[in-house]
Amino acid sequence: MTRVLGVVAGPEPGGRTATAVAGLLAGTGAPTELVELSQTPFADVVAGFAEADAVVFGSPVYRAGHTASLKALLEATERGKWGETTAPLQGKTAAIVLTGASGHHFLAVDGLRSVLAGFFAVQVLSPGLYLDHSGFVDRNTLTPESAELAAAHGRALADLTEAVRSSAALRAITPVV
Repeated sequence: MTRVLGVVAGPEPGGRTATAVAGLLAGTGAPTELVELSQTPFADVVAGFAEADAVVFGSPVYRAGHTASLKALLEATERGKWGETTAPLQGKTAAIVLTGASGHHFLAVDGLRSVLAGFFAVQVLSPGLYLDHSGFVDRNTLTPESAELAAAHGRALADLTEAVRSSAALRAITPVV
């Protein structure tokens, strides 16, 4: 059974990003856990990476990119290179959920996808999910269209995770450097 960890990198708990990540998690049909970086020590999140089959990375977009807290978490995560003893994201799958005030920053998904795929050798679901304010009824409720889109991404992540799990070649890919 696939276990999916949702990581929300907003500056405070709850809100649109947590709502969107929860919508994607609900679509996976798998056991899930949602953690908020504002409330959870990085060491606990990194330990959760090792236990999960898939990870959903959620962040609001500030200054055209994901939050500093998510960047710091990724910098604190080993990848099995240069004397590091663990690589908790290697061989995993991931989905990206970004939220913003308007549609102008949807390309911020690409930067995070590049870090996950290139630096950590994670198989990342494409395209990422970007929701602006129009995708929400309020801070805690997705519109019906956004809820279905998030659920579709969840189902696709579950399928991707099964494909990677069944492929020794995909699980064995490591970062080049």
